[in-house]
Amino acid sequence: MKILITGGAGYIGSHIGIELLNNGYDIIIIDNYCNSDRNVIRIMQQIAGKSFLSYDCDLRDKHQMEMVFRENAISAVIHCAGLKCVPESIANPIPYYQNNIGGTLNLLECMKRYGVYKIVFSSSATVYGLNNPVPYKEEMLLSATNPYGWTKIMIEQILKDFTTAEKDMKAAILRYFNPIGAHPSGLIGEKPEGIPNNLMPYLCQAAAGKLPSIKICGTDYRTADGTGVRDYIHVCDLVKGHVKALEKLDFLTGTEIYNLGTGKGSSVLKLITTFETVNGIKLKREISKRRPGDIDESYADVSKADKELGWKTELSLEDMCRDSWNYIKKNYAVSTE
Repeated sequence: MKILITGGAGYIGSHIGIELLNNGYDIIIIDNYCNSDRNVIRIMQQIAGKSFLSYDCDLRDKHQMEMVFRENAISAVIHCAGLKCVPESIANPIPYYQNNIGGTLNLLECMKRYGVYKIVFSSSATVYGLNNPVPYKEEMLLSATNPYGWTKIMIEQILKDFTTAEKDMKAAILRYFNPIGAHPSGLIGEKPEGIPNNLMPYLCQAAAGKLPSIKICGTDYRTADGTGVRDYIHVCDLVKGHVKALEKLDFLTGTEIYNLGTGKGSSVLKLITTFETVNGIKLKREISKRRPGDIDESYADVSKADKELGWKTELSLEDMCRDSWNYIKKNYAVSTE
């Protein structure tokens, strides 16, 4: 089977590609490299010991997309491509709607035209909004606080409508919680750019001496230690869920949705102290105000993924912290001061 991975050179997409190759699939990658590195393709082939086709391709370019589908016998698509920075989406929303939604529409048109009837979509826990109680369940009402989140909700609805209208089309929507960690080889991981918006890249930059301290945004949350609680999941566990979802598509009708998380939350302070303990690093901490829109707790009910996909996480918070730092040490200059 040939699986097309959109955004396949990105953080999540590259790990999915390696997992698929290790499970006997052939893969094709398309990426416009606006937030990824072309060298990742070579590194993926090095890790897996297998070659594969890759295209420098933007989903919004209908001519390029037609070429990819025309030249390859694609069996299914894993759709990861999309802009994903929440503050950026608030400041400049139009590119987010153009890229994320416009690109998805082009992709689905090509799938229909070339008889590709299976898609796995990378969604996000951000679709649960601010008002749902934890743990989040797949059937809860959805809302968003930013354009990025709204693009996920809109694409989910597009997939539901599309699979209703096109009876042969099947979709698995995977709602990610907080992926962190890196491949155990240390050769691919989350590349830190500028001042990160997510905690683990921020931790790694502070540990590498690129930032003077780790900023804790709020200690007045209604949690055990006062800091926000999130469901951190190792990227290597996350990508195994995609293999399970691909296998499940053969037995689905229409669209099904699955949470991918550990099913338990860890606080910001717990993640910081675990990172320090596992990696033998002491970080300077800075307390600041909580960010607008941040909620007390976010974690998944993962019983549906367990029951229907036969999937559950195996790696610990310690593994996530160790692998994240291992990737940074191997690939970036680290201050020894």
